Amino acid sequence: MLARFLKRPGSEHPSESVPIVLRATNMPRISPLASVDPKAHIADDCEIGPFCMVGPDVTIGTGCRLLSHVVLAGWTTVGCDNTFHPHCVIGGPPQDKKFRGERTQLIIGDRNDFREAVTVNLGTELGGGITRIGDDNLLMVNCHVGHDCQIGSRTILSNNVMLAGHMHIGNNVVMSGGAASHHYVTIGDFAFIAGMARIHHDVPPFVKLSEKDKIRAINSEGLRRAGFSESDIEQVEEAGKKLFFNREKNHTMAAALAEFDVMNGIHPQVKLLIEFLKRRDSGKHGRYLESLRPPKKA
Repeated sequence: MLARFLKRPGSEHPSESVPIVLRATNMPRISPLASVDPKAHIADDCEIGPFCMVGPDVTIGTGCRLLSHVVLAGWTTVGCDNTFHPHCVIGGPPQDKKFRGERTQLIIGDRNDFREAVTVNLGTELGGGITRIGDDNLLMVNCHVGHDCQIGSRTILSNNVMLAGHMHIGNNVVMSGGAASHHYVTIGDFAFIAGMARIHHDVPPFVKLSEKDKIRAINSEGLRRAGFSESDIEQVEEAGKKLFFNREKNHTMAAALAEFDVMNGIHPQVKLLIEFLKRRDSGKHGRYLESLRPPKKA
């Protein structure tokens, strides 16, 4: 570390100069008030602010910033250009009574923004051993990501969103404030979840959902902002009418799905929607991932 002095405006006296610290560009900027285990792997240009704690099994990629009071623990691998705001606890042990300290992981991609008091837990052996977060996600204040969750890219989890364990969330999903989800739920790409929604079943892609599992509409504006053509959006809207909105009371979801021939010339987004709904019904209580659970021991 090198230092030099910058004179105050209007002053020629050395005692009134301001010290400037010049750091080598190939050294991470770590506050002396931070606690960083020497076994941690930290890229050269990371910033770690005061009162942060970094554990011995943590790997942090280039361009990451831990502002202050951030905890990175467990076997956690963080990609590049992530920002962690104060009081995040990342890589804490899963909230699972069966967990006995097994070597499970948390893997985080690039360019994610973790706002204040976000918590993300490690995986569990029974859940595959890995909690995973993709790229370009925004997790707002006080979000919780439970063990073994798999979150895609470009999602927004608003304040106080609560994700139970073993969830899968696709790409470009928006969850509004206070929304909460049951474990083993899957949320499809480009879904929009309203504030305080209660999610118990898999949420199809491209829909808007509110209250208790109530599909309200197709997320047309979200698709439009993502660059889908008007023709694509019209196809999805037309399928939504047949599947969710204009069905007669005695016309079941199975009957509505049977009207779509996924093998012959169906629109790709509609095909994705139909396949998601068929897969959902194979799981217990409309949660496909529960069909993949290993059987309980006798």
